[in-house]
Amino acid sequence: MGKYFGTDGFRGEANKQLTAKHAFLIGRFIGWYFGKEHRAKIVIGKDSRKSGDMLEYAVSAGITSSGADAYLMHLTTTPSVAYMARKNGFDCGVMISASHNPYYDNGIKLLSREGRKISAEIEDMIETYIDEGKPDIPPAMRDQIGSVIDYSDGRDQYVSFLAGIPGCAFAGKKIGLDCANGSTSELAEMVFRNMGAELTVIHHEPDGVNINNGCGSTHIESLCQLVKEKGLDAGFAYDGDGDRCLAVDEKGQLVDGDLIMYICGKYMSENGKLKDNTIVTTVMSNIGLYKAIEREGMRSEQTAVGDKYVAENMFTNGYSIGGEQSGHIIFGDYSTTGDGILTSLMMMEVMTEKNASLSELAGEVTIFPQLLKNVRVKDKEEAKTNPKMREAVKAVEEALGTEGRILVRESGTEPLIRVMVEGRTDEICEKYVNQVIDVILAENLAE
Repeated sequence: MGKYFGTDGFRGEANKQLTAKHAFLIGRFIGWYFGKEHRAKIVIGKDSRKSGDMLEYAVSAGITSSGADAYLMHLTTTPSVAYMARKNGFDCGVMISASHNPYYDNGIKLLSREGRKISAEIEDMIETYIDEGKPDIPPAMRDQIGSVIDYSDGRDQYVSFLAGIPGCAFAGKKIGLDCANGSTSELAEMVFRNMGAELTVIHHEPDGVNINNGCGSTHIESLCQLVKEKGLDAGFAYDGDGDRCLAVDEKGQLVDGDLIMYICGKYMSENGKLKDNTIVTTVMSNIGLYKAIEREGMRSEQTAVGDKYVAENMFTNGYSIGGEQSGHIIFGDYSTTGDGILTSLMMMEVMTEKNASLSELAGEVTIFPQLLKNVRVKDKEEAKTNPKMREAVKAVEEALGTEGRILVRESGTEPLIRVMVEGRTDEICEKYVNQVIDVILAENLAE
C-alpha cells in the first residue's frame, strides 16, 4: 500500500485526509496520463455522501484542465462505472465513495478501461505527482480544454444490462431491499420492478449524511425484521457503493457471502456454467463452506483477504464465481467487480428456477461457529514468528484436526494480530483463541 492509495483506492475523512485539492490533482494526472495519444474519455460515478459533489467537481476540473473529457453518471454504483468503462470505450473510470464507511469519509477508486482496479504502478505515479508535482503537466489551452458531459444515460444502460441477465422473471415473488441510503437507492428498485417482483424498499432516501447509518449490509437487523413482519420471500441489503450484498431468508435469518457463493456456485455447477467446478474464496471463509463444496463435488481456491485478490485469481484462471463473507461476490461472466444488485438477481434466479426457499438452499451448509479476537502487539512480525507462538498455533491445528481450523494473521493497517478459530462449538472456539492469546501475553508480545 502507498501513502494515499490502499487496497481499495484513496480513502479518508473528506476535507481532512482526502481534500478537493487531492481530487483535482488526481483528475489532472489521469486526464494527462490517459490522454497522451488521444483526447481521453473518463467516466465518473459517486455515492450519496455530502462531500461527493465537491470531489466530483474537483476531479472533473482536474480532468478537463488536462484536456480530457469527464462523463458524469452522478449517483450510481461502483460496478456500474466498471461496466460502462469496459463497454463504451472509456480510458478510465472514477468512483467517488467510501463504501460502507460513515458519511463523513469519502474515497476515490480508479478503474481501468477493462473495469478492474487500476494498477499499483499508476497509483504510485499519482502519489508522486501529488507530493512532488512530477511530472510537469501542462494545462490544456483554448479549444484543447476538456468538456464535462452529463452521462446519466449510462445508468439506464446498466439497468438494462442487469435486467437481461436472469433467465426468468420474478412475478409473484415478494422481495425486500435495503439500499443503505446509498448508490443503489434508485437502481435496485428499477431493476427489480423490471423483473416483475413485488417490492418493499427501505433506506432509499439519501440526504447526504444518512448513508450506512443503521442500515444496509453492515446493519442488517432492520431488513431481518422487515422480512419477518411482511412475510417476504427474501431480502437483500447493499452497502454504500453497491458492490456488496447480503441476503435474508424468509425466516429473517442472515445469508452471508459464504452461503451466497455456495448457493450460486452449486446452481452454476448443475447447469454446466461453473468453470473448472471452482469457487474462489478468501482465507476467512467458513470451514462449513469448504465441507459443503467438497461434498457437492466442487473445489475451491483461497486467496488473501480482499476482493482485489479474489478478482486477480478469478481473471487469471477464468473462474466464474468468487467472493468474501462480507458479500463482495464477483460473477466473472458478467462483471469485473463485486456487484450487489447482480448478486441479488442471481440469488433470485436460483430460488425461482429451483422453486426452493432461501432457507432451504442455505440450509445445505452447516456453518461452524467462529471467533475472532484482536491483540494489540509491539511488533507484528515478531509476534507472528515467535517460536512459542508457532508452537501454540500448531498445537491448536492438531487438536482441531478436520473439525475446525485456526488462522492467525496481522492487520494491514494497525499493530494488531488477529486470532480466529472455527470449531464445532462456541466453547471450542473460545478455548483455543484464548490459548493462543495467553502465549502472546506470556511472551510479552502484547503492547
